[in-house]
Amino acid sequence: MNIRKNLTASVSIASMVMASAAPAFADGELNLLTWEGYADPSFIDAFTEATGCTVSATYVGSNDDFAPRLAAGGGVFDLISPSIDTTAPLIAAGFVEAIDTDRIERFDEIYDAFRTADGINADGQIYGLPYAWGAIVFMYRPDMFDEPPTSIADLWDPALEGRVSIWDDKSALYVAARRNGDMDIYNLTDAQIAAAQESLLEQRPNIRRYWSTAGELVDLYLSGEVWVSNTWAGYQSALLEAEGMEVVEFIPEENAEGWMDSWMIVADSPNQDCAYEFLNMSISELGQCGVANVNGYSVTNPVAARNCMTDEQFASLHQDDPGYIDSLLLWENLGPRLGDYVSAWNAVKAQ
Repeated sequence: MNIRKNLTASVSIASMVMASAAPAFADGELNLLTWEGYADPSFIDAFTEATGCTVSATYVGSNDDFAPRLAAGGGVFDLISPSIDTTAPLIAAGFVEAIDTDRIERFDEIYDAFRTADGINADGQIYGLPYAWGAIVFMYRPDMFDEPPTSIADLWDPALEGRVSIWDDKSALYVAARRNGDMDIYNLTDAQIAAAQESLLEQRPNIRRYWSTAGELVDLYLSGEVWVSNTWAGYQSALLEAEGMEVVEFIPEENAEGWMDSWMIVADSPNQDCAYEFLNMSISELGQCGVANVNGYSVTNPVAARNCMTDEQFASLHQDDPGYIDSLLLWENLGPRLGDYVSAWNAVKAQ
């Protein structure tokens, strides 16, 4: 799939929507702490033209990056886009503020399951605007395998020494736990976390590198260093396809994780008008088809998606089947256990 297919037409239509929806320039600057692709010029330029709000982005490689960056000086940022397993601690720490949904014109169009998710609702207030969702699947080079991998356990095969890459994120523990047969991955006991940690240490000879960004994983494949990995479904595979490399995504026998990212306003952001302009853009045709075309992700506003996607794209991104995400192991708030997971993962990397 070409992730930029129909991007020009989508942005052109959506820019007119943005221009008609904005009665006056908000005129300001927004600083984002976000993921690759979420501030792509292909749609951000149209947003700036329509609103007068300029956008600067700092990119993260893991959900574990948000809290430390905010704790070190959250006032630098106006908006962040953490995943659903990371939002609750940010709310509890006071790093983000409640969203005034009366200022979000199309809030009711978002899938109900996302609008009411525990991770963005607290004390009767809403702290996150659902933006995009998808799966953490696995990916391999078919030219390097006589028999294609079908299980997470295949990534521990000694024949793959130095040919595996796993995301540099605490979710590596989710992968190892499923390999061990522990499927309640967001409620692991101390013993199960220790077992997952031991499995990851056992896998170390197979690991070429723990990847942090989409570009890093793409380069590892293009250089021939990596043959199999986990991946952000639809994103890195499309980047590799654009470079002429064939890769195949698959959901292993042990299932795949699901995620949902939300935009959140950093507490005491001085750029409120531009922040709300951006939030409204993010769930409009411009923002929804922007991220779908750039990253290959599914989106949270099916009304906007229907307006700017082809029937083929709408179906391929499961926009006509929101129940698809229920079949995945959707990330959950780890609560007080978050530190245990992060510490265990950091200990693996330190070995």
